Amino acid sequence: MGCALVTGKKHPAPKPRSDACRCLPSDNCWPSDNTWDGLNNTVNGQLIKTVPIGSPCHDPTYDAEACDALQQRWTEGSLHLPTDSSPMQMYFANQSCDAFTPRDQPCVLGNYVAYSVKVSEPKDAVAAVKFANKNNLRLVIRNTGHDFFGRSTGAGALSIWTHHLKSTDIIPNYSSKSYSGPAMRVGAGVTGAEAAEAAHKAGLTVVVGGCPSVGVAGGYTQGGGHSTLSTAYGLAADQALEYEVVTADGAILTASPKENKDLFWALSGGGGGNYAVVTSVVVRAHESGNVGGGSMQILASDVTPATYAAIIAKFHELAPKMADSGATIMYILNGLYFSLTPVTVVDSTGDYVRNEVLGEFIDFLEENNVKYAAGFSTLAFRDHYDRYLGPLPWGSLSSSDYQYGGRLIPRSVVEDEPAKLSGAVISLLPEGVIAVGTLGNFTPPHAVSNAVHPKWRSTLIQLQLLTQWSTKPEDWDAMLANQARMTNDYVPRIKAVTPDGAAYMNEADFHEPDWKNAFYGEGYEQLVKTKKEWDPKGLFWTLKGVASDQWTVAEDGKMCRAA
Repeated sequence: MGCALVTGKKHPAPKPRSDACRCLPSDNCWPSDNTWDGLNNTVNGQLIKTVPIGSPCHDPTYDAEACDALQQRWTEGSLHLPTDSSPMQMYFANQSCDAFTPRDQPCVLGNYVAYSVKVSEPKDAVAAVKFANKNNLRLVIRNTGHDFFGRSTGAGALSIWTHHLKSTDIIPNYSSKSYSGPAMRVGAGVTGAEAAEAAHKAGLTVVVGGCPSVGVAGGYTQGGGHSTLSTAYGLAADQALEYEVVTADGAILTASPKENKDLFWALSGGGGGNYAVVTSVVVRAHESGNVGGGSMQILASDVTPATYAAIIAKFHELAPKMADSGATIMYILNGLYFSLTPVTVVDSTGDYVRNEVLGEFIDFLEENNVKYAAGFSTLAFRDHYDRYLGPLPWGSLSSSDYQYGGRLIPRSVVEDEPAKLSGAVISLLPEGVIAVGTLGNFTPPHAVSNAVHPKWRSTLIQLQLLTQWSTKPEDWDAMLANQARMTNDYVPRIKAVTPDGAAYMNEADFHEPDWKNAFYGEGYEQLVKTKKEWDPKGLFWTLKGVASDQWTVAEDGKMCRAA
């Protein structure tokens, strides 16, 4: 069954084109069906013409039962992440083929990619890169599409879909100048859940994201990547030992501290999807024992507003000591509850978490007659991951129905001005803002040279700010107004307390005005040089990526070089 889509079609003989703008399906320079067929043959039939997943909700392919099922699951990541084209963040689909818009509203490609190459081996990515170069197409890279900036979609784009590169190979005795020990080679399609399972079977642990469905090798590691294991091991980018990549000119090569080391440096923290196509990464694997775990929840309705504020202030006061006890703590704070889920300490026990990490905080709660629910555990990391952030493989954290802002909170702010930080966070709660934090130390125990923002190393809390996203079409303008509030009001309240802070590029406001400093810091100019060296024609582009201001994207998706 087809859908009334704006897709590839036969055109008159193309006019001489300018490479100043990428070709769209409506342009004369768009490849003919025969040309697309040629690419399909090259990749052994793995070229996919996009049909948006919302098409059953629109004529002429309307299917009431299928549409209802889509609507029920529309905000679940498990619906969008396995697909070839559906972005997790609904804003970036731009209501092109929404499950909730009227049935008679045409289902169009809009901001969806036009085609995807399902990559089974690196040479498929080579074919896609060469095709995009030859035909002047926008190119994007997608594993799951778990991305708050819409980096894996774009009008008229050809997508390199790496989701099926699922290899996980244990290397018991990896050896290089910078590291000797166990490692794991992870295909670009492997998620955190899959990596954790594979490592667990080998008696090892690898650094993975808080959402088990997040891919390891893509934007997570390439953007820095915090984890429940960060206090013990550092960021995901700190684990990278080497990458297999496809470059902008279609070469397959290795980037490591020894080979193509400038590219390795940029890929390790300089932002995903912008320098080369990563097809696999080798990461450090850790021979750790059990993990001490814990969770706690306090209901705002059980205490007075003043006591609730005092609880938040006490948590911030004790935060440096908690991190220094070896813990990484993920927490959620809103007007209804304050939840610590999970507390993680490597090579430890639940008793240690209860008595040493949270002991003073629990004493404070009990001295003030605050009711709380808590539980503690001693588990292998894979089981800890499943208990607190599962069930694996998808996890319980929902991210499709929120909009985001974020800030890295320096340790100095938490130590010297905890009351100011608490006041800024508390001021956001009546606005319906949800604060999601990761508390820990983010410096690895080993020496690294990578493009991770230097501010990460003095950070104590990675703080996200969330506002609810509505699926109702009539609320679209209100959601855009919330975006403006995030940029102009909510994030600035935290910035006022953290003038020397930064932001984690994967969990931030995509309208961030000071994005070069906030996301990249003092390494930005070197990243620009590396980008020019490896991608001189600007084939790879991502929103707020390095050198992204050399291009503009119009409302209709037309992507052109900046004047």
